Amino acid sequence: MRPSRIPLLSLSLLLCLGPTACKKSAPAAAAPALHALPVKTLTVVSQPVPRSDEYVATIKSRRSATLNPQVSGNLTEIQVHSGQLVKAGQLLMQIDPSKQEATVQSQAATVQQKLALYKYDKTEFERQTKLYAAQVSSLDAYQQAEQANANSKADYAAAEALLESDKKQLGYYSIRAPFTGIVGDIPVHVGDYVSSSTMLTTVDENKDLEAYIYVPAEMASQIRMGLPVEILDNNENLIEKTSIDFISPQVDNSLQGILVKARVHSNKAVIRNAQLVKARVIWSTAPLPVVPVLAVSRLGDQAFVYTVQSMGGHDFAHQVAVKLGDTIGNEYAVTDGLHAGEKVIISGTQFLVDHMPVKPLG
Repeated sequence: MRPSRIPLLSLSLLLCLGPTACKKSAPAAAAPALHALPVKTLTVVSQPVPRSDEYVATIKSRRSATLNPQVSGNLTEIQVHSGQLVKAGQLLMQIDPSKQEATVQSQAATVQQKLALYKYDKTEFERQTKLYAAQVSSLDAYQQAEQANANSKADYAAAEALLESDKKQLGYYSIRAPFTGIVGDIPVHVGDYVSSSTMLTTVDENKDLEAYIYVPAEMASQIRMGLPVEILDNNENLIEKTSIDFISPQVDNSLQGILVKARVHSNKAVIRNAQLVKARVIWSTAPLPVVPVLAVSRLGDQAFVYTVQSMGGHDFAHQVAVKLGDTIGNEYAVTDGLHAGEKVIISGTQFLVDHMPVKPLG
């Protein structure tokens, strides 16, 4: 038989009801208030911010020549190389001139023959003129001498003109620089047979350069003369500031773009013909709030900043989603979500959460 537990319960009740009755449990201690995090702040200001787009541009010389031979033959000499600076009239290549030289020599001999005949007929005509004047010679003899002189004179002039033409033709076998410039690619080799359809090389004057920029057709309504353009190298370093001075009246079907040109005046050592560069076309400039790059945090694809919000005499971090524009040095332009005059937190942002107490330091 199990012993009864009633006396134990009664004893417990008596102890609680006695002079030293059980006391109520003390309430739990309140949680300590969060300490405000010291943070640096910056008052947002507006700055003129350009709205722009970047395109790949090609530098081209306004004076450029593609050299094709005017005669056919085999190349016997190539005296230059790609990238070489040449002077106006400098010999670049030589096409075998042997046949044309023979033609010139033959024609020169013909000219001498025609000249000798012309001199003889001229002398004879002068003699017949005197004889006819003295009524010693007949009219018929005089007229025959006159005709022979005229014919030989015409033959001589024709032969001389043909010789000059042959000499000019001989000059075409020597390919010379049309002006001072830089030699481009040379796709031919010594011994190649070339004709008027063969591209020998190019010569480009490395001054009066232009940037050829193809702007998408959908931007046609915004293109205008004088739009600012910044020429940049591949490292985004500014080479030169210029502006649009030519707009094509039609769309390039292959690129679906509109050709615009901007003059480039930079030093030859910085930029050269056929070089690819970046061209930043600035469509407009408007004042926008700017914030330091360090003030911007990201959560996925969303960018946000923390501003200081005051309530009840205390300051709190307020998370604000923003839409960013272009970078300006070490700052972001903010196109939406922030206004000038607000205070953004620029330090300790990695420790902040929304509505966290903060202590602005400045």
